[in-house]
Amino acid sequence: MVKSVDWLKENFEQDSVRIIDCRFDLKNPDAGTEWYIEGHIPNSVYFHLDKDLSNPVSEHGGRHPLPAIEEFVSKLENIGVGKETIVIAYDNGEGAFSGRLWWLLNYIGHSHTYILDGGYKEWVKKDFPISKDVPTFTKSTFSPEIQTHMIATYEEVSAQVRAKEEYKVLIDSREHIRYIGEIEPIDKKRGHIPGAINFVWTDGLKNGFFLSTNEQRERFSSLDPRNEYIVYCGSGITATPNYISLKMAGIDNVKLYPGSFSDWISYEENPIETCLSNKIEE
Repeated sequence: MVKSVDWLKENFEQDSVRIIDCRFDLKNPDAGTEWYIEGHIPNSVYFHLDKDLSNPVSEHGGRHPLPAIEEFVSKLENIGVGKETIVIAYDNGEGAFSGRLWWLLNYIGHSHTYILDGGYKEWVKKDFPISKDVPTFTKSTFSPEIQTHMIATYEEVSAQVRAKEEYKVLIDSREHIRYIGEIEPIDKKRGHIPGAINFVWTDGLKNGFFLSTNEQRERFSSLDPRNEYIVYCGSGITATPNYISLKMAGIDNVKLYPGSFSDWISYEENPIETCLSNKIEE
């Protein structure tokens, strides 16, 4: 699921490798593009979270709806990504923006996708080469094979909230103060989807590196691997490192709710739970 910067240093010139810069700042959407122009890993292209990895915001679907599959596949073909191409996604070490690309590629059936462990910061720290050139590649063909088992729809999440099936568990990946409803800096409502438990996504990484398999297993040791887990966050971005961490821990039955909390609250009738009042708000 991850590759080291040392591996990439030895392989970034290989035609079988495509590198995608996913750096982004949620508070400044233009920052990633500017960073790329200032310097990037050689042979890498830039994919913008809002423009390339998401659809425009609408009434439902959350703040970062999944991109239209045909358009996303076309963008991959334009940079020469084929079925056997090794794709390396990197951000500044957060693991969230590269995680979004990792999840999307796996969702459309491209399994040779990896996150650059440590991200761009680790690449720079090791004084590896930086480029300002924008590469071009021969167009490829890619036939997506949608992995429906990776996604939890709004309808599925809504049904779980009503039924409260014990074998199916919602995991809120946001920081704890947002989960409990103490603050909400982005969305218009505070709290979490009723019944969800909280595993903060940043706990799965340390200094920009994903924890080891054993550390991930210890982190999720309270979970029953026989259950089904649905991860979500605010808009489906920072939940992806938790998705990856769960997989690393050997918990295979995991789905992502792409719309996440911002989609859930777009339906005014949906209940919200807070830990401050210990009650569900209708």
